[in-house]
Amino acid sequence: MRRLLSLTTALVLASGCGLTSGSPMVDDVRPGSIGQGEPLKGADLTVTSKEFTEQLILGAIMGIAFEAAGAEVLDRTGIQGSVGSREAVKSGEADAVFEYTGTAWITYMGNSKPIPDPRQQWQAVRDADRENGLTWLEPSTLNNTYALAMNQANAKKYGTKTLSDVAALSKSDPGAVTLCVEGEFANRADGLPGMQKAYGMNIPPSRVTQMDTGIIYTQAAKGGCTYGEVFTTDGRIKSMNLVVMDDDKKFFPNYNAAPVINTNTLKEWPAIADILNPITKKLNNSVAQSLNAKVDVDGEDPHQVALDWLVQEGFVKEG
Repeated sequence: MRRLLSLTTALVLASGCGLTSGSPMVDDVRPGSIGQGEPLKGADLTVTSKEFTEQLILGAIMGIAFEAAGAEVLDRTGIQGSVGSREAVKSGEADAVFEYTGTAWITYMGNSKPIPDPRQQWQAVRDADRENGLTWLEPSTLNNTYALAMNQANAKKYGTKTLSDVAALSKSDPGAVTLCVEGEFANRADGLPGMQKAYGMNIPPSRVTQMDTGIIYTQAAKGGCTYGEVFTTDGRIKSMNLVVMDDDKKFFPNYNAAPVINTNTLKEWPAIADILNPITKKLNNSVAQSLNAKVDVDGEDPHQVALDWLVQEGFVKEG
């Protein structure tokens, strides 16, 4: 969901330099509940992703599923920024990626207002991307959107549960509200400026500190800032016992994850949809938090986390 970290990287990819990294996936897997009959036998597919933990896991899940269904898979996950992975699939340099509906609607398609209903948001990006040679498969309920979170002590002290409560506190006790946020969030229309406007918050710049994502979680947990900008599927929310404020006015866009496939690839290998749809249906915020925590908290490898989950759920079998 870190939506637009490196436009320069994206433009380089789009201008013809291409994807220069990547390695074959060599997992010893076979069909479980998906991929029966190996309908992708003979396919050479390239999967890609953005560079943050959740994307690395989702990219690995997709690639391993393709392997189990008989495909030869090239792993080109971990592209910096948002636009690069999209352009790779759009150009045909890659075949598939897990993307977020809100990212497509706001960042790629240039809309300023999100569509509140998750299904309608997905339908809108699906329909708009047809002319770009991209096909959106069914979405998950995994919604990796922005939120503000605080530690348990501050939650008891101030009693805020919603962003409207935070806005009220910023007026009644301005000194109580300090924010730790990423630089991107601080400047995005669907980030801090828009949130303050939507909720009538009045938090002066002197009360806002910009920092890297990992430090935000640590500072929020320690109480170094009252509220930290978090992502709703991040495993550190549970591990650090943070309390997430409800977006009661539904300001933040829906960022539901869904597979996006190069349309020509899907025409050649239509079984891709049947392989991915059951997996996508299983993905939700709780699953994402658990998988992300295995990497960000426990230090496990994203690819191994993806493989273990697919085996655990019975989607694929090892050996």
